[in-house]
Amino acid sequence: MTEEIVSLWRAHQQAALPEVPRESEGELLVLDEVIGGCVVFYLESGQRLDPIRVVILEDCRADLERLLPDLEEAAAAYFTRLGVLAKLLLAGAAAEGHP
Repeated sequence: MTEEIVSLWRAHQQAALPEVPRESEGELLVLDEVIGGCVVFYLESGQRLDPIRVVILEDCRADLERLLPDLEEAAAAYFTRLGVLAKLLLAGAAAEGHP
């Protein structure tokens, strides 16, 4: 699973931030930063997440699910990849015994 996270993270870092609807731009940029920060923490901490980041990622995934239907194709692909990263991190945390 870590290899998949690293691969997706590299692709995400190389992707240009797409145009997004103005009304959700701030929220989407925050989600990008927060989930990205959790990915970096996970990779730098020996593939572990603390309970606070687990809760943060769950909230971020819920926010992404709410916002994705309003995005155009390029933005939807960019933020869907971010959602997959969050999902993989949460699966890793669940395997460690975090709720």
